[in-house]
This record gives sequence, structure tokens and C-alpha cells, in this order.
Amino acid sequence: MNTRGILVPVVAPTGSGKDTLITYAKSLYPEIVLSISCTTRAPREGEVDGVDYYFLTREAFEARIAEGGLLEWAEYGGNYYGTPKAEIEQALSEGKLIMGDIEVQGVRLISELLPKEEFSTIYIDAGSWEVLSARALSRAPMSEQELLKRKSRYEDEASYKAEATYVVHNPDGHLEVAKEEMKQVVEELLARIAR
Repeated sequence: MNTRGILVPVVAPTGSGKDTLITYAKSLYPEIVLSISCTTRAPREGEVDGVDYYFLTREAFEARIAEGGLLEWAEYGGNYYGTPKAEIEQALSEGKLIMGDIEVQGVRLISELLPKEEFSTIYIDAGSWEVLSARALSRAPMSEQELLKRKSRYEDEASYKAEATYVVHNPDGHLEVAKEEMKQVVEELLARIAR
């Protein structure tokens, strides 16, 4: 039996259903531990500290960096984001499956730090830039500059697809297909831990 757990970052462009699918997996398998990232950005309406993110000041975040308290960290849009090291190490030592939304840059760093048997990734493929940008624009208008920033980020995230351990397909209007694929992937990961 594998006594160590597996960290499974879920990588996907904005609007691909990543949060919906992570929440779905957790609802099916409550034993999944959700990785909660730290950030210096302000909470959005409805977000709860310690549930959605750990909201930190820049000074507190930089102190965590200095003391080696983050597994990975990066700066995006003027804000820091990072993965708390102690929580991940604790869950791995307890043989847990840990899932979370971690930026591509962080995923690549973590893949170099953890043993292969303790690390897998899921990429959510929800279609082309044209499909996802149309979906985003239907939800809220955005400036040309914001659209260009999102496109650049989409290209970075989409480039990770070939590196991912698993790919879950979430075509527009077919969430049930994605849920079934996510369920199969999680069952396979849980079986790896139970061996």
C-alpha cells in the first residue's frame, strides 16, 4: 500500500469549468483534500478567508517566502499567489488525494520538487480560445486590453495540455461528459493511493 498521498493540480484556462469540476469531485469523494492557495489580492464578493484563499498582506506573503513556507509562488497582475507547503506535506504524509487550482508556472515548479508517484495533473480542455472568449464575453463585457491579457494567459495554460497526466474534456454544453471523465480520473488516482 502506498502510504503517501498524491497532489493533483487542476490546470485550465479561465471559463473551462475547473472550479465546477473540482467541486463535483469533492462532492463525490469527501476524502479529497482541497489545496487552498495564498494570495495578496483583495477578496472578491462572497470569498471567505481560509476557504477560497488565504488572503495575506504583501508583508505576510513575503515572510512566508523568506521562511520557506510555500511549495511554490508567483506574481500575477501585481499580486502574489502561492501554495502553502506545510498543508500539502501533511496531507501527503496522511496518504490523501489533494486537488487544487494551481497556476501553470507553479505546477511546473512542483513537478520538479515532488516524487513522480506523489504528483499527477489534470488539464480541463474546454475548447479553443474562440469558444472560451465568446463564453467569457457572454458573461461580462471586457476591454480589448483585458481580452488580450486573457488570450496570453489562455495560450500559456493551453500549452500545458501536452504535459498533463490526464485530460478531461468539457465541451460547451456537455458538462455531464466532463463530470464522468473527472469521476473516472479521481477513481484511478484514489486506487493508486490504496495500492
